[in-house]
Amino acid sequence: MNKEKKIYMIDGSAYIYRAYHAIRGLTNSMGFPTNAVFGFTKMLIKLLDDHAPEHLAMFFDHKGKTFRHEIYDDYKANRPPMPEDLSAQIPCIKKIADAFNIKSIEMQGFEADDLIGTCPSIAQSAGF
Repeated sequence: MNKEKKIYMIDGSAYIYRAYHAIRGLTNSMGFPTNAVFGFTKMLIKLLDDHAPEHLAMFFDHKGKTFRHEIYDDYKANRPPMPEDLSAQIPCIKKIADAFNIKSIEMQGFEADDLIGTCPSIAQSAGF
């Protein structure tokens, strides 16, 4: 039986923003924001329950400038900075991905979608 292998590649940064904007006003008893953490975790559990992927990797944007800034000085120039209550939750979210034993990938100078775009050819050469 020839079973097709599937690799799930998740833009973790997109998940984080989506969760942050979907759920507002959650904090723990010490006032630490938890809305993005909660939403991210719920989205991840749903993906795992619905699809049970054999192979899964989570990609994150690396903080700082990317190669795109070198190409175009005004890249994301009009985008507001990340809200502080969101940036505070990112380390927790990365720990959650680790706790689910999900490989997390980020690389200086690249965004998650850039890295995801290179992976299919790498996976194919590895036999997936």
